[in-house]
Amino acid sequence: MSKISPPELDARRSSGNAPYVLDIRPAESYRREHIEESHNVPVYDDLRRGDESELRRSLEEVPDDGTVVTVCKAGIVARKATSVLEEEGYDAVTLAGGMRGWNGYRKGSIGYRLRTAVGRLLP
Repeated sequence: MSKISPPELDARRSSGNAPYVLDIRPAESYRREHIEESHNVPVYDDLRRGDESELRRSLEEVPDDGTVVTVCKAGIVARKATSVLEEEGYDAVTLAGGMRGWNGYRKGSIGYRLRTAVGRLLP
């Protein structure tokens, strides 16, 4: 299963080759903050419980002609969404670090920079 880093997603969004960003967090979390032009399908709690049915029912809303980037709070539950999308034939990747990673990247936080540096050092 593939991941995309926040800087890679940002570059793709700026290049005119923007992927479809699927935010699976609850609607309330999405309303508070989200990646511009992302789309919310609030199946986070379902996926945490192991229920993929609502995500599968919602796939008709998700285009299948390009890359889909799944987003959750920290990137863990989004991996399950990515797996479901891949099973259904989508080109899907998970946003590494989820919204926490995205916010850290956008703000240039020291925590994000340290995690990124450590991540480069570890295999």
